[in-house]
Amino acid sequence: MSKTLRRALVAVILLLAGTLAAAGPAQADSTTPALNNIRTGLNPGFDRIVLDLSAGTLPTVINYRLTDELTSDPSGEIVWLTGEYFIEVSAFPLVAHDANGNPTFTVPPKFRTRNLANVMAVAITGDFEAQTSIGIGVRSRTAVNVFTLTSPNRIVIDIAH
Repeated sequence: MSKTLRRALVAVILLLAGTLAAAGPAQADSTTPALNNIRTGLNPGFDRIVLDLSAGTLPTVINYRLTDELTSDPSGEIVWLTGEYFIEVSAFPLVAHDANGNPTFTVPPKFRTRNLANVMAVAITGDFEAQTSIGIGVRSRTAVNVFTLTSPNRIVIDIAH
């Protein structure tokens, strides 16, 4: 290998190394809210799940779907959860971890809800690339209503009995 070619290769390697070091690990935007807590409650006619969020902008995209099986995001592995049917709620942008990768929520990542009429269990099924997913195990397929509230920021999931 010629001396000129070797110098050019070293220059390219140094340039790439500097570019990768400058990029650093991907961090969520400072206005991206974090999941702080999950609360549940029994109401006349419906069970309510509340996702308490930190300050910041509310998630701009919130979706839910009824499914026969829950999978973990991003692995795609099956999430085993108590329930006859399942509801998956996902929100973007929303994180469930801090900059060091530590969870930002105070509840277990999977828990049973023995005091509710339809909801049997709740689990955090995904926290990847500023999208957080929650899986809900229910006894029966019924109406679902998902909406946001502010002061403080939260996502509310109502599931009929």
